[in-house]
Amino acid sequence: MESTFKIWETTRKILLGYLEKYSLEQLNTLPDGFSNNLIWNIGHVIAVQQRLVYMGSGLPLNIPMELFDQYKPGTKPSTADSQETVETLKNLLLSLMDKTKIDYANGIFVTYKEFTTSTGFHIASIQDALEFNNYHEGLHIGFMMNIRKFI
Repeated sequence: MESTFKIWETTRKILLGYLEKYSLEQLNTLPDGFSNNLIWNIGHVIAVQQRLVYMGSGLPLNIPMELFDQYKPGTKPSTADSQETVETLKNLLLSLMDKTKIDYANGIFVTYKEFTTSTGFHIASIQDALEFNNYHEGLHIGFMMNIRKFI
C-alpha cells in the first residue's frame, strides 16, 4: 500500500496546485463544451474518495453531507463556488488523505461492500477502493488539464 499512498499524495499535491494557482473566477469558469469546471473536479474527487473508502466500508463520511451532495457522481456545477469553498477544499485535500492513511494503519476498514463502478471496475476490498481512487483522481486531473486550456 505504500506505493498506492505515494501516488495519492502526488495527485493531491497536483490538485492543491490548481486551487493555489488559479483565481476564483478561473476555478469557476465553465468552458463551452464542458459539463464541469476546475473547482467541481476537485470537490468531486474528495466526495468520491469518501464514498469509495468510508461509505464502502460502512463508515461515516468525514465531510458534511451538503458537500458530498454538491460534488457526488451525477452532479455538475449549478452556482459559482466561493473563496470559502476554495479554502475548505484546500484543507480537505490533504487532511482527508492524512486521516485515511492513519485509519488504514489503525485497521478501521474491516469490511467492504463490493460493487462494480459505472466504468466496469469491480471493487471488492479497501485496497481495491484505494487503488481505484488513484485511477479516478488521475482521470479528473486529465479533465482539468483540458479545462485549463480554455480559461
